[in-house]
Amino acid sequence: MEKRFIERNMFYGASKRIFLRASELRRNMTMPEKLLWEELKNKGSMNIRFKRQHPVDIFVLDFYCHKYKLAIEIDGEIHNNEDVRRYDDGRSHDIEKLGIRILRFTNKEVIENIDLVKKRIIQEITSFTPLQGGRGAVDKLPPTPECHLLDACISISSNQWIHGFTKRTFGPVPGVTSRSIPGGIE
Repeated sequence: MEKRFIERNMFYGASKRIFLRASELRRNMTMPEKLLWEELKNKGSMNIRFKRQHPVDIFVLDFYCHKYKLAIEIDGEIHNNEDVRRYDDGRSHDIEKLGIRILRFTNKEVIENIDLVKKRIIQEITSFTPLQGGRGAVDKLPPTPECHLLDACISISSNQWIHGFTKRTFGPVPGVTSRSIPGGIE
């Protein structure tokens, strides 16, 4: 039997109590969370791995992609309350201090327009490139129907690559040329 390796730093020191809370929340997901999870699970149609009800530090994130350090939160009506909004702002600040970006959607957005929600997630992911273990640029975003217009991997030299994503329809990235990149070639 193969041992399962768990990357501990993806939990940012979450306690056993937070893991138990996350497990409880996975068993009792809201309807909008279930709808989005159907799109995200098993790498979903976006071919990117998300975890649901993921423990991070003292929090449980609705959805989390460690490779891109991206959290997705689904907010119900209670989040319109001023006190809850203040708590959410503080929570977001603490999570962002860990280097995790947060995308927020309302229950209504998920229920009424899941395709737009998926599109916004893809836009957020394609706005940056993942870094793993300080090794520099890594693999390009997996192909998806929405990503077929993306260019990736600008060759700098025979053994270096920059990973960036630009839509062909918009042309080259302003201000970036092979000459503006150290070691760049024409």
